[in-house]
Amino acid sequence: MARTWRTLLQSIASPVISTALYFVVFGSAIGSRMAEIEGVSYGAFIIPGLTMLSLLTESISNASFGIYLPRFSGTIYEVLSAPISAIEIVSGYVGAAASKSVILGAIILATARLFVPYEIAHPLWMAAFLVLTSVTFSMFGFVIGIWADGFERLQLVPMLIVTPLTFLGGSFYSIKMLPPVWQKITLFNPVVYLVSGFRWSFYGVADVGVAVSMAMTLAVLLLCIAAVGWIFKTGYRLKS
Repeated sequence: MARTWRTLLQSIASPVISTALYFVVFGSAIGSRMAEIEGVSYGAFIIPGLTMLSLLTESISNASFGIYLPRFSGTIYEVLSAPISAIEIVSGYVGAAASKSVILGAIILATARLFVPYEIAHPLWMAAFLVLTSVTFSMFGFVIGIWADGFERLQLVPMLIVTPLTFLGGSFYSIKMLPPVWQKITLFNPVVYLVSGFRWSFYGVADVGVAVSMAMTLAVLLLCIAAVGWIFKTGYRLKS
């Protein structure tokens, strides 16, 4: 976390400014000319999706770089030889990445209010989805940081998989606007459930049930925990 405060322009300002540009273009400029979606103005409708887009990419990036750099420099051996457990190691790396993402998400939501008025119908659920998503994808980023054998692989999954899935997961539209066949295909995209649940916490409207969204988020988290457990049990790429 100390590194976050030393690199505020890179860690906080850059993603906030990038997201703010989305609000300006899609929320204010284009949104004012589009019809409401399920009773919500288009500018307000895309706020949860844009927040989730930044949350996913930053969570993965923070955690993957956080664990990869010690592996790259060789200082990971100092951590592995220290009298701390695997749970403490993961809690440190993942906790820092998730904390940074939660702070970033809160700032983005505050910034969005400068461009588009919105209300949060279920603030506790919103906070729960915000924290749970940050932890889940920070854990996923931790796995990527262990798996990657170069800086190119660190960017491979976020750029070629996560970002397209987020754009196709209902960030800028409701999947109910798609043809029936594509609605069913889109349900195989796990990001749909994250965006839908997060949007429900704001406006009470969702593409899928909130219970299903929460269950899918927890399922992804459990898969990531299982993967991290296997990594420490086998020493996969930690000691080589």
